Amino acid sequence: GMLVHGGDILRPAVVRGILPGEETKVSDIGRQMKEGSLDSLQPGSFNIILGIELARQLEVKIGDKVAIALAEGSSFTSVAPTLRTFTVSGIFEAGHNEFDSGLGYVHLEDGEQLVHLNAPFGLRLRLQDLQKAPEVAFELKQTMPGKLLVRDWTKLNTTWFAAVTTQKHMMFVILTLIIAVAAFNLVATLVMTVTDKQADIAILRTLGASPRSIMKIFMVQGALVGVLGTALGVVGGVTLALNVDVIVPAIEHLFGVKFLAKDIYFISAVPSDLRWHDVTIIGITSMALAFVATLYPSWSAARVRPADALRYE
Repeated sequence: GMLVHGGDILRPAVVRGILPGEETKVSDIGRQMKEGSLDSLQPGSFNIILGIELARQLEVKIGDKVAIALAEGSSFTSVAPTLRTFTVSGIFEAGHNEFDSGLGYVHLEDGEQLVHLNAPFGLRLRLQDLQKAPEVAFELKQTMPGKLLVRDWTKLNTTWFAAVTTQKHMMFVILTLIIAVAAFNLVATLVMTVTDKQADIAILRTLGASPRSIMKIFMVQGALVGVLGTALGVVGGVTLALNVDVIVPAIEHLFGVKFLAKDIYFISAVPSDLRWHDVTIIGITSMALAFVATLYPSWSAARVRPADALRYE
């Protein structure tokens, strides 16, 4: 529908009819209320709860009146808008711009009167395991009679989640390239060390050290650098991930910047979901690249000829 305030401010919105007592079982709207209460939605009260951005765009606050305009008719030439005035009784903030700027709640019975229905035409379910939503939706569609439209959250947000998946894959590639650059630096450091220590390597060789033992020395040195760097990176990354909800707002407040604009990224805060499986993969990849980076310098050190290295000493 279209929400109207003051006769000149119009904003499109999805108006959802709910039962306040049941809504808290399928959504977090009860904990997201910034002003007012979900219990203010009583049958016949014609109250409405708006998202915080929608309320700001309409320039309304608790107690103000807004009109909901709905189009009726079966063709574009016979559309007669239906107007009904509602009182703003609450404001919520979901943290997702799509909801905060385009969603309103009314009581189910008031919504039925608004669209002239005798029964609700939608039912939402909340699962303990959200990953099973596609499976449950498929089973419901197969077992329930009638022409029903069954949709799960993955279908409602297909484009958004596809973009997130693509970004996650690209981030893994970028992180791998960053680790590879660090590995190249390790190669350069070890090569310079081998060049600088050629005389010492030659002396060890004349004392009976085998090429394999020389190679082991530099492999251990490079591996220790890789393990230490990986450990510091993992500890720092995990610490940052666990405290990103505190660190990012502090930086935004300190420098007066905003990392995520609601109207561009649809979310207002940097989310963090630490996955130890990903941490393990990144850590193992880092150590593996560090180990591979030690092979050439170590092989080069093992090939040092004592006579050539000590010729000018």
